[in-house]
Amino acid sequence: MGKILKNLSILQKFLFINLVVFIVIIIITFFYLGAIQKNLTNEKQKNHTNIITQTILNLEKSNVKFNENGINEFLFSKKSRFPYFEKLNRVIFFDNKLNWIGDTRSAPSSTLFIEELSEQPSENNFNNLVNKKETNFDEDLNKYYLSGSEKSLTNIKKINDQFFVFSIKTVNYLNERGYILIYENADNIIAQVAERENFIMRTSLVVLLVILIFSYVLNRYFLKPIKNLVTYTKIIKDKSKEKTDIESIKKRNDELGILSKSLDEMTNELNKRITTAENYSTDLLHEIRNPLASLKSASDIISETDNKEQRNKLIGIVSHDIERIERLITDYSQMLKDEVAISSEKMEKIDLIKIAKSVVDDFNSIYESNRSIAIKLRSNGAEDYKILGIENRIEQIIANLLENSISFSEENQEILVKIYKNKDDKLSLVVIDEGIGFSEKDTNKIFNRFYSNRPEKFGEHSGLGLNIVKNLVELHNGEIKATNNQNKGAKVEITFPVA
Repeated sequence: MGKILKNLSILQKFLFINLVVFIVIIIITFFYLGAIQKNLTNEKQKNHTNIITQTILNLEKSNVKFNENGINEFLFSKKSRFPYFEKLNRVIFFDNKLNWIGDTRSAPSSTLFIEELSEQPSENNFNNLVNKKETNFDEDLNKYYLSGSEKSLTNIKKINDQFFVFSIKTVNYLNERGYILIYENADNIIAQVAERENFIMRTSLVVLLVILIFSYVLNRYFLKPIKNLVTYTKIIKDKSKEKTDIESIKKRNDELGILSKSLDEMTNELNKRITTAENYSTDLLHEIRNPLASLKSASDIISETDNKEQRNKLIGIVSHDIERIERLITDYSQMLKDEVAISSEKMEKIDLIKIAKSVVDDFNSIYESNRSIAIKLRSNGAEDYKILGIENRIEQIIANLLENSISFSEENQEILVKIYKNKDDKLSLVVIDEGIGFSEKDTNKIFNRFYSNRPEKFGEHSGLGLNIVKNLVELHNGEIKATNNQNKGAKVEITFPVA
């Protein structure tokens, strides 16, 4: 069964399992109905056995012989008019050779038993029945007689569209052996069994209808959308241009709608990351080619020149290009690590002013004594500087902006970090330096990968710093823009939503 289910769809498995259960229920019902009929027949058997026992006791009290004269004498006496005979159709007595010796139909009390099956015979027909000793159970009597059994036999028999339950019992009475046959109408047994059978059939049809309706609903509203989602994943995997009906599934408000939205968003995010990784790789390859070409040229010239001054100059170029390549690879590797780390990090409420102060203090300890560049932090005194973010990523944003400003600044210059709540009720983080500012008319270029306008210090920068800042700001649902300061230098402003 496991092998059969393995290759079936969910709907087919559902229908197959329900079919198996349905068949099992039918089999159990068949045995159940048989057991009911058997139990009802057994009750009749006990009743018949009790009647036979009571009849024998009354025969003994009457002190009659178990022959035709004795039985008829008994049947025609008042002692034979037992209340329990009233419920029976007929009681017939046979001797040890299965000859008819008595019958309740021949007794004066037989007015309650003169109906022969479904017809009421005339007086002549009734006398003929008694005289001919017809019982309609001759075949059953012969089988019982030949078996030599002492136990009673009870069974149901259909005669002229009516059902009768009959019992045959061996009688040992006053050293004489004989047989008693009892039968009564059993239509009530058949009716009870039929009633239960009809109830079970109706219930089964209702259950079958419910299964079919549920299968339709299951297929239409659950399995079909799941199949579309599976097809969608295969299309993504195979990079096929085939269209799916995922948009209609995304409109649903249940778990499948949420799943389809998540799957679509995840797919778009993965595609975006794949595209980004491909672009990064392409840009990195392009950036590395320049220093590699320069390295190749310098190395070729070094091997051919004897001029010490020129040789030293070429060695400087080689060193500069090596630093450039090393910086590119290091920053690119760190950027990829950050991409992976960010996806697993959780955002929390953090204090922007506290983080900025920590970073500014660290930079001041380095550059105040080294290059006499002072970094100052100002705020407008707002009480709530909380944003929803990742603390180490906010530190990375501020550090990258400060490094960028320092690279443009001369000695004894100042860098100002301002944090305030703007008119849009957002927090603004502004970094202003006194450097040369931006020469670009479109300052958005500075956030592109590998962009740099500092060729004289190109080996010290990979051109990825501001691009990383832009990505991290967008991750925090923020915005970033760069402008030239009114007096001198550059100004980079970031706005974050308040937590």
